[in-house]
Amino acid sequence: MQVTGSERRCLAVVLAAGEGTRMKSSRPKVLHEIAGRSMLGHVFASVQEAGISDIAVVVGPDRPDVEAAARARAPNAALFLQKERLGTAHAVLAARDALARGYHEVLVLFADTPLIETATLIAMRKRLEAGNAVVALGFEAADPTGYGRLVTNGQRLNAIREHKDATESERAIRICNSGLMAIDGALSLSLLDAVDQNNAQREFYLTDIVGIACNRDLSTSYALAPEDEVMGVNDRVQLARAESLMQDRLRRKAMLNGATLQAPETVHFSFDTVLGRDVVVEPYVYFGPRVSVADHVVIHAFSHLEDTVIEPKASLGPFARTRPGSHIGASAKIGNFVELKKATIGAGAKVSHLNYIGDADVGAEANVGAGTITCNYDGFFKHKTTIGAGAFIGANSSLVAPIKIGEGAFVGSGSVITKDVAPDQLAVARGKQISKDGWGASFRAASEAKKKAKE
Repeated sequence: MQVTGSERRCLAVVLAAGEGTRMKSSRPKVLHEIAGRSMLGHVFASVQEAGISDIAVVVGPDRPDVEAAARARAPNAALFLQKERLGTAHAVLAARDALARGYHEVLVLFADTPLIETATLIAMRKRLEAGNAVVALGFEAADPTGYGRLVTNGQRLNAIREHKDATESERAIRICNSGLMAIDGALSLSLLDAVDQNNAQREFYLTDIVGIACNRDLSTSYALAPEDEVMGVNDRVQLARAESLMQDRLRRKAMLNGATLQAPETVHFSFDTVLGRDVVVEPYVYFGPRVSVADHVVIHAFSHLEDTVIEPKASLGPFARTRPGSHIGASAKIGNFVELKKATIGAGAKVSHLNYIGDADVGAEANVGAGTITCNYDGFFKHKTTIGAGAFIGANSSLVAPIKIGEGAFVGSGSVITKDVAPDQLAVARGKQISKDGWGASFRAASEAKKKAKE
């Protein structure tokens, strides 16, 4: 009985053992981030969205950081160590114990190919389900020089020929090998164990399983993906290119879902940014991780957001910054040069100019005047400020936490408030103004005399 569709068990073998020396970094290559998520995390996300729950990750020696990242993103992933780097087939066989469990399908992926799409993985799986023993993923290269070529006959894949070994006619082929492979799970160990080191590099090449399968009269095929989708990242230049491609994807998705980006190329998204319908994003806005923006919000230019929830019809910026734990209520206004940190701003409240509001709750319809700050840190601990609904905080006030300003209370401009203010009270805390008639003229005369004496 043939097993089809969702009943087919699939194992994704993710190769993450590369050193990445060309990155010139103390961080493992696969943990470098694109749109706020590691390359390894992007590959995991595509695998999981393709309905693949079983993952085997092959890591190199002394890489607890990669192991920890893999476990954090996929707690049930099995980790395997490749002690020596003897080629891609050797790396896959490091996960022998996982392969031996028995799967209908095996996908071999690379943790430094972060732009791979879920639809492509599904297409590869479908070709396996159609009866192929091996499916290679190819792409049409703008310049195929240096790439292995897919030698095909219709949908049959006859061989993967390395550029240096290819004939002139084979070098004219523009369909190139991405390295990603899908293998019939029942045949995977038999095919991989048949790979030898009979090559100049004395390595075990995964691509050799195509020829082995053809020699056994097994069906082989290929799927295609755009060249950009299968690009590998080996250095910082390629990392920047991958970031650019990912940003283009995220911007397109946001606009197709109903957001307006006035200058899309200037807006930076994280992988998990959520924008509602009729959101307007002006130029040069940066979305860090964990930002969710509801419908009809306007985000003005040069604002920087991270770990923030913004409710409908609110307004933010220009030049606003929201730090982790910020929550902006419906129709609230956060104005220019305002910084929020772990702050909840109630519906309809206004924090309009030159403010720092940290570790605070600002009630609905409250108004926080220009230059007001919450003094939340005493050098050792953070303390909370609570501003009640409808309260009015005069300009240039300092609220020394822990402190509570009651509903409907008023704080006079320029005050330093150190004690709680009851609802509807007026609190004024500033030095008494002293005025001295004629002092200015006397000061100038005395100063001018001193200046002349020094000349």
